[in-house]
Amino acid sequence: MYEKITPPDIGSRITFKNGEPVVPDNPIIPFIRGDGTGVDIWPASQMVIDTAVQTAYQGKRQISWFKVYAGDEACDIYGTYQYLPEDTLQAIKEYGVAIKGPLTTPVGGGIRSLNVALRQINDLYACVRPCRYYEGTPSPHKYPEKLDVIIYRENTEDIYLGIEWRQGTEMAERIISLLNNELIPASPEHGKKQIRLDSGIGIKPISKTGSQRLIRRAIRHALRLPKNKQMVTLVHKGNIMKYTEGAFRDWGYELATTEFRNECVTERESWILSNKEVNPDISIAENAQMIEPGFNALTAEKQAVICQEIEKVLDSIWSTHGSDQWKDKVMVNDRIADSVFQQIQTRPDEYSVLATMNLNGDYVSDAAAAVVGGLGMAPGANIGDECAIFEATHGTAPKHAGLDRINPGSVILSGVMMLEYLGWQEAADLIKQGISDAIANRQVTYDLARLMEPPVEPLKCSEFAEAIIKHFQ
Repeated sequence: MYEKITPPDIGSRITFKNGEPVVPDNPIIPFIRGDGTGVDIWPASQMVIDTAVQTAYQGKRQISWFKVYAGDEACDIYGTYQYLPEDTLQAIKEYGVAIKGPLTTPVGGGIRSLNVALRQINDLYACVRPCRYYEGTPSPHKYPEKLDVIIYRENTEDIYLGIEWRQGTEMAERIISLLNNELIPASPEHGKKQIRLDSGIGIKPISKTGSQRLIRRAIRHALRLPKNKQMVTLVHKGNIMKYTEGAFRDWGYELATTEFRNECVTERESWILSNKEVNPDISIAENAQMIEPGFNALTAEKQAVICQEIEKVLDSIWSTHGSDQWKDKVMVNDRIADSVFQQIQTRPDEYSVLATMNLNGDYVSDAAAAVVGGLGMAPGANIGDECAIFEATHGTAPKHAGLDRINPGSVILSGVMMLEYLGWQEAADLIKQGISDAIANRQVTYDLARLMEPPVEPLKCSEFAEAIIKHFQ
């Protein structure tokens, strides 16, 4: 069945039903140790996860770990350039849930990024990255505790699909010629635009299918949160890229107001409803003037469109969402991407779940991680309908490998996400409490210790894991 790996003798497969995992009490979970500092991080992380499961369930539940290979370690086992062997792909597909440390981006061979490859091969369309603050973690921000967001980043489209052509190649020149001579002139909205002949060309596909399945997961997650955190913000640059990023926004609103009509309200709808709640006798035109800046300066045709929008909202959802009922719904709004970069720093407590396309999500998740203490404390998950892989979000840091000094927090917290995904909340809560207490007691690795005031003596990677466990209660 496998060429060079053997599954554990004890344990059962995780299966999936309607996109959700069906988890036995003794699941077999493949793990990839990771390159570079993975040699230190994984043993520490496994110890914390196993101890939390044992403490929470007293032997009634247990993970059977299945070691599989990727990255440099895979090349040592399977041969040169075998960064992602078929054994590993088969094991992840068969057992459904996996966890991994950091992986090297290959030099040579046919894979640009192992992480991207794993996501695309397994159709792991939702990259989920929570960013919350643990008390005592050094941060460059004055009030990092105000940021508590979960980023849902679309994982399979956008420029990460990797369809591009190098400047000067025959294909690049053919595409530029087609665009300049046929497609652009045939599209009046593009005027006399032309692409420079010495350009490289990349394709940015954004689909309705890809957008809505990502946003669907984001809304479902928001429904599980406390009422004051039930908000989904669609992050986009639709003011510039109207048919890709703008479409992402539009498809998100469409989903919220059809499939999730009973559970959601849009921000604009909430304004319309609120205006009528404050003044039951408000006219349609008066309502329009309140929700649309510059309404009076618009053409009669545009004014009519806005008035029709208000009439439709009041006719269709006043009975289900009016009279303050909308305040118990998931709020769906949207923000321009560059504005979000500023607002997660200046107004962080106004956000909860951010739904983004691939590139924006990459940027925003790293920026949010910086607010709460850096990538060393940033977990990640890649989730599809029949598979999920949990991972460190930082690099391999090879110069620190084998020194037992790197922060294992990213993989440990990714393990927390995995336990929550399995439905093992008690074990996940133990680890979160252990990490929180260890940091609050200034028991941290060098990356955090050197930033504390006053600086503290750092713990080793393995010692940090032991400190976390000692705080299990």
